[in-house]
Amino acid sequence: MSAYLTKRISYMVIILLAASLLIFCLYALTPGDFISSNIKLSPERKAELREIYGLNKPLLERYGIWMKNALHGDFGFSLAQQKPVLTLFNEYIWNSFLLAAVSTFFTWLIAVIIGVVSAYKQYSWFDTLVMVLIFAAMSLPSFFIGLFLIKICAVDLKWLPPGGMLTTGSNATGLAYVKEVIHHMTLPVVVMTLLGVGSLTRYFRSNMIDVIKQDYIRTARAKGLKENKVLFRHALRNALLPAITLVGFELPSLFGGSLIIEKIFNWPGIGQLYIQSFGLRDYPLLMGFTMLLAVLTVIGTLLSDILYHIADPRVRLH
Repeated sequence: MSAYLTKRISYMVIILLAASLLIFCLYALTPGDFISSNIKLSPERKAELREIYGLNKPLLERYGIWMKNALHGDFGFSLAQQKPVLTLFNEYIWNSFLLAAVSTFFTWLIAVIIGVVSAYKQYSWFDTLVMVLIFAAMSLPSFFIGLFLIKICAVDLKWLPPGGMLTTGSNATGLAYVKEVIHHMTLPVVVMTLLGVGSLTRYFRSNMIDVIKQDYIRTARAKGLKENKVLFRHALRNALLPAITLVGFELPSLFGGSLIIEKIFNWPGIGQLYIQSFGLRDYPLLMGFTMLLAVLTVIGTLLSDILYHIADPRVRLH
């Protein structure tokens, strides 16, 4: 295991170095930036700011400075927000994590239950209905579902607030604060769950159909075990093994935020900040965020491989 981890970490360092160079060059070579596109600044002030922030230096020299600072935990200074990039991450990323973590929990819970029942009752009316609803949910864009639920639940029925994380002017604390956040996050969580449950349900359904046909499942039934134990203790345990590889891809999404959903519901998360930064050409923040996603992706891939080995010792790590 130690030799495998050493080799994988070495690969991760090389991949991240290559990704950092690509990310930096992509944004650095993009025409315009926050300073040059700011019409309120005079040419002299623009030249002064470019000198202060080192934007007039050669590309590779700028990359070396940025990478050196990044290794010390400094991803630069957001010119648009006038705050360090890591400070902005700390302010916004946990809001995105809350939304993504709750929606991911419900997505997996619903997908596992429906996938198991649908596989067990293959080609029944329930299975047919599930597949129709899955394809319907997958075919609808996220902004349409979000706006439709806002229209029905917030505008017409007034059950839930249309957006935000807290009521405007709210000074709630303690349990009242928690209730208010839950009240506001219900709609975006519902939309994110609907968008994710379709493909995941199909994945679990197909895995369960393959597992149910195995000889050991027929043996378990022949021994007289209850159907619930056969499905959820034997079949589901093995059907979930391939899904472990998906865990690694969930890590970036937990901290990356949902760009469209956060914008629609005005949720103060990292996704909405990322969209705002595009319009303002705030490249230091964009580079830091993209690099963060790259780091989370390689870490998530490593974790999924290790978890798969733990869940199934027959899988050897090379």
